[in-house]
Amino acid sequence: MDVPFRELLDLLIRWVHLIAGIMWIGNSMLFNWLDRNLVKVSQREGHEGEIWLLHSGGFYQVEKKQLAPNEMPAILHWFKWQNGVTWLSGISLLVVVYYLGGGALMVDPTVSSLGASAATALGLGSIVGSWVVYDLIWRSPLGKKAPTVASALSFVALFAVSLGLTQLLSGRAAYMHVGVILGTLMTGNVWMVIIPSQRELVQATQEGRPQDYSIAMRAKQRSIHNNYMTFPLLFVMISNHYASTYGNKFNWAILFVLMISSALVRHFMNIRFTYARWLPAASAAVFFGLTGLFLLTARPEPKVSREPVSFAEAQAIVQSRCTTCHSASPTDEVWKTAPVGIVLDTPEAMIRLAPRIKERVLVQKTMPLANKTGMTDLEREKLGGWIAQGAKGP
Repeated sequence: MDVPFRELLDLLIRWVHLIAGIMWIGNSMLFNWLDRNLVKVSQREGHEGEIWLLHSGGFYQVEKKQLAPNEMPAILHWFKWQNGVTWLSGISLLVVVYYLGGGALMVDPTVSSLGASAATALGLGSIVGSWVVYDLIWRSPLGKKAPTVASALSFVALFAVSLGLTQLLSGRAAYMHVGVILGTLMTGNVWMVIIPSQRELVQATQEGRPQDYSIAMRAKQRSIHNNYMTFPLLFVMISNHYASTYGNKFNWAILFVLMISSALVRHFMNIRFTYARWLPAASAAVFFGLTGLFLLTARPEPKVSREPVSFAEAQAIVQSRCTTCHSASPTDEVWKTAPVGIVLDTPEAMIRLAPRIKERVLVQKTMPLANKTGMTDLEREKLGGWIAQGAKGP
């Protein structure tokens, strides 16, 4: 695929993905908030509660209830396409950015010897397999009678797949695939459980049959799952901008700790009005959050050359290993514009960006990307020596 066209496609799909995701997650959080704040004002059959809202210059009265047979309203609004568009655009982004890039973002020789095709197959297999395992757990007797045990098994499975992917794919690709797995679980819940349950409720009402409340509860259970997966998914969506997470030696631990802590934040928000229960959730969120921060900052000082390193030596390394991408006119076969606008063609740019070079090349070792230009440890040490000696110009 032509590179400029691929970049344009990336931009358009990402834009659609962002808009649809905001709509979907916003609706999901609103309905979960409504459920937690409904007030039961009537004892009539089917009434679950109501709430009054003030927004945009007007009052809204919202009631939640189960319909009686043949009580179907003339107009009924369904909320499903925001999710469908979010997932489809997300999968499209995965293909365009990761699978059509020749493996540039998928594989890292310092992590494993997996090739681009095998990495792609692993990524797709993990997405499909995760949904199958998750759905089996929650359709089994455990999911119905022992949800605590089912939740524990789900966490163990998520930890296992997160750990496995970080050991086989590049850190960035591993994180993104875990995010796609969460998004796929949420989408599967919508289209394979929630929507079919809603169709059954509608059909029963239209046919004059009483509604099966257990069907509504099954849909609600998966909706609550989606509610707790929202914050971890949002973290993964922005993680590719922060190499200190996926590029860390303990990237698997950071990923899991931050996902757990963000889910606990969501839990705290869900139960914050039940004062007897919010303190443990808030405390756990703080604990996991601090653990994640510790993992992010507990990094050894990189090894640097003790010998004097001239600017000419440092520049030669940058020109041979970095400016194939980070140049005003990149020569790389994939990156035809400098990633993130970082250009290292001039001495002034090298000196100005010396702290960034140290972070990405020496500390995280996430650049060159997947070390595709073959930067050696000795070259990294020399660049580190030049920076430690003041990053002086010619």
